[in-house]
Amino acid sequence: MSWEVFFSYEFLKMLGISIGILLIFLVFRRIFSKYIYSLLIKLSKKAPEFISHIFLAFEKPIQWLFIIIGVYVAADYFPYFNQHNPLFLDIIRSTVIFLISWGLYNLSSSSSLLFSKVNEKYNIEIDQILIPFLSKALRFIIVAISLSVIAQEFDYDVNGFVAGLGLGGLAFALAAKDALGNLFGGIIIITEKPFTIGDWIMTPSVEGTVEDISFRSTRVRTFSQAVVTVPNATLANESITNWSKMGKRQISFNLRVTYETPKDRFENVVKQIRYLLNNHHEIHPETILVNFDQYKEDGFEIFIYFFTNTTNWAEYLRIKEEINFEIMDILSNEGVSLAMPSRKVYIETESESALSKSVVREGN
Repeated sequence: MSWEVFFSYEFLKMLGISIGILLIFLVFRRIFSKYIYSLLIKLSKKAPEFISHIFLAFEKPIQWLFIIIGVYVAADYFPYFNQHNPLFLDIIRSTVIFLISWGLYNLSSSSSLLFSKVNEKYNIEIDQILIPFLSKALRFIIVAISLSVIAQEFDYDVNGFVAGLGLGGLAFALAAKDALGNLFGGIIIITEKPFTIGDWIMTPSVEGTVEDISFRSTRVRTFSQAVVTVPNATLANESITNWSKMGKRQISFNLRVTYETPKDRFENVVKQIRYLLNNHHEIHPETILVNFDQYKEDGFEIFIYFFTNTTNWAEYLRIKEEINFEIMDILSNEGVSLAMPSRKVYIETESESALSKSVVREGN
């Protein structure tokens, strides 16, 4: 074919039409996304919340759909190109499948919202730690199905691929032993529910607030604001203390007063502290112990044991401080002093030493 025929008027005409069609679809895409789709998103906000998430999830895929349609229509006018070419049609269909999967994949990230709404509406107890797992599992299923459908579009035998995975399953399991251990560790955490997202936990590995749990690991934010990622297999085999499950929080300490304290004042101090705790609205009423406990080397010891209603650390410290100040007032009003650690040292004088020696001699 000569250059004159290749760049003939008919060729340039068809090429121009093809490019023009593609440009028109690009303009339509711009207008649709900027005006029409933006209006639809605004209107969807008045509908149920999940509808707006659908529009947001499919925003990018629909924009690319305009390009795919434009390419398909433009290909009909592109010179020396067969629009009905099987490979071209397979690519177009596969791209459309990919765009649909892309939208569903984006939507699955908001599936946590869907599960939460279902939980609120129908009172179905879905643990917060399970929601991310369901969302990730849904994404995995979407990707797996889309890849298998695209593979079938190109006449690839998916059944053979699955059979191949079965034959290589043992080798894969050995190679991915740690990954499988973490996966099963995550399943154990979900089924036994030793903690959930937002709980304050303490293990031999880490202490902090649980932020997220995935198929492989659990992410914990420590009180120094560092993020520690612990493999699920490790976490599932450790002892876990869940401080967030406390219904109340313990305060326990000993108070020691001097031996010079008169008995009546000492009894008044014990009674007033007991009355204070029994009538404090932020103290749990079930277990309150205030008792004269022991004779110590430097004073009488009072044992004080009670719980706060709150488990919040900041509130707990505030209540503890308030009780300490109240006890200070009680001691001050009764004129009772706290015992300080002390030691008495007796020094023998020379006259006492001589007298003791003479006594010893007379005894002999």
